[in-house]
Amino acid sequence: MPTDVTDVDVLVIGGGVNGVGIAMDAAGRGLTVALCEMHDLASATSSNSSKLIHGGLRYLEHYEFSLVRKALAEREVLLAGAPHIMWPLRFRLPHQPHLRPAWMLRIGLYLYDHLAKRKHLPHSHSLRFNANSPLKNTMKMGFEYSDGWVDDARLVVLCAMAARQHGAEIKPRTRCIQATREQGAWHVTLENTDTHINTGTEAVKQKYAGAKQEHYRAKVLINAAGPWASSLFNDVITQPAPQQLRLVKGSHIVVPRLHDEPHAYILQHTDNRIVFVIPYEQQFSLIGTTDVDYHGDPAHVAIDATEVDYLCQVVNAHFKQQIGPNDLVWSYSGVRPLVEEDNTQGDAQTTSRDYTFTLDAPKRTAPLLSVFGGKLTTYRLLSEAVTDAISPYFPHATGPWTKTATLPGGDFISQPALIAEWRQQYPWLSHAILQRWARSYGRLCQHFLHDCQSLAALGEDFGAGLYQQEVDYLIAEEWAYNAEDILWRRTKLGLVFNAEQQARLQQYVQTRRLQNSVSIN
Repeated sequence: MPTDVTDVDVLVIGGGVNGVGIAMDAAGRGLTVALCEMHDLASATSSNSSKLIHGGLRYLEHYEFSLVRKALAEREVLLAGAPHIMWPLRFRLPHQPHLRPAWMLRIGLYLYDHLAKRKHLPHSHSLRFNANSPLKNTMKMGFEYSDGWVDDARLVVLCAMAARQHGAEIKPRTRCIQATREQGAWHVTLENTDTHINTGTEAVKQKYAGAKQEHYRAKVLINAAGPWASSLFNDVITQPAPQQLRLVKGSHIVVPRLHDEPHAYILQHTDNRIVFVIPYEQQFSLIGTTDVDYHGDPAHVAIDATEVDYLCQVVNAHFKQQIGPNDLVWSYSGVRPLVEEDNTQGDAQTTSRDYTFTLDAPKRTAPLLSVFGGKLTTYRLLSEAVTDAISPYFPHATGPWTKTATLPGGDFISQPALIAEWRQQYPWLSHAILQRWARSYGRLCQHFLHDCQSLAALGEDFGAGLYQQEVDYLIAEEWAYNAEDILWRRTKLGLVFNAEQQARLQQYVQTRRLQNSVSIN
């Protein structure tokens, strides 16, 4: 065993929403925690969702009342604790009699309204579409109900920041290459995947020469590797996986905004699936998702032409504004790790989105807890349940705490009130910038605003109001490593950046990171 070993109570593998949620919960209970993620935080499933905090209206059709109930209750908790990255969203559901009868939709929405208490969201109701509706004139009647929106990638980053505030060590771009049980503990080898080590100055190379691999000794190992949770047993832990996952690809497309209304739409299709059309980043509409069984490395998932055509067809069957593949501004795909309970291969859409976890803890050996499945809305519940399950191994651990916690930057009443406060304090900032910062950082933007008295003090504008001060903050405090991290996961400014702006930002980030590395050295 190497002599340079870091001891922790818990080591978490996986930097998606479940992994960082568990790290946050455990660290907040007084446990020493380290988390490793082989790429960027939220670089896989957790940043490729439909961006919704919801109970899952369509799950009622599959009799998943328990999942819907707990997700609806959790929706209220999450909306209260992160007003900067989550907010209520009204959905309109056009009625098409040949697909689902009106009485069925009314019953479903009644259950959706009443399975859990609602504090922040209004109830559902029926409505009639007039000639001004963006829907085709053949659609006369529909329903409206409430759910919630979330910036999924920022949710992950904020949970990681909260974990760090409680003492957790967060290690993006660090792969777990081996984990073995020895003498009542997990001996874990981590490998740094930071590619700039080999492209930097000699000082940088020398600094990291002995840190390519790191060694940890953990009392409990947590496998929260998402779509890699089962394959991790073959590659790293070398014991049979307790659960196999069904990997399902979900793809989304982004097009210029289809309508000016603040509502989202949920569209029924003849294959019994549903497709969301959601207002996105002011100028766009987000459309998804598909359900396609996926075989292969989740890191290489991508949308295909069949999925693009499918989503366009569903939209074109409902909206006056028609779209095609040439209208795409962006597209993305993610792999959902679903638990296949009965080992059958039915429709992917009928497979449960609920989570489960297994605890492998033979006598006098170090426990291993593995997480399978789950969805954004229930990440906090899962994290709390996981930490409850391992707490008996740590007599000093305190009790659950996250239900009433506010994520970093979320200590304000409402976005309009926060923007009004900033308008008084920083009259030289545009409303567009204030709105984006309120919806991304909340009060965290004080980190890069506190000593600024003018626009010039924010430094270089890389485009679309992304200034040097914000970029420096993202590198220093939010683990941003390259332009892609900043443009697609810390912000969504990749939607409006051109190739020249992207190249300039990448050049600056690389230079800044090398400067930081040399100064540390």
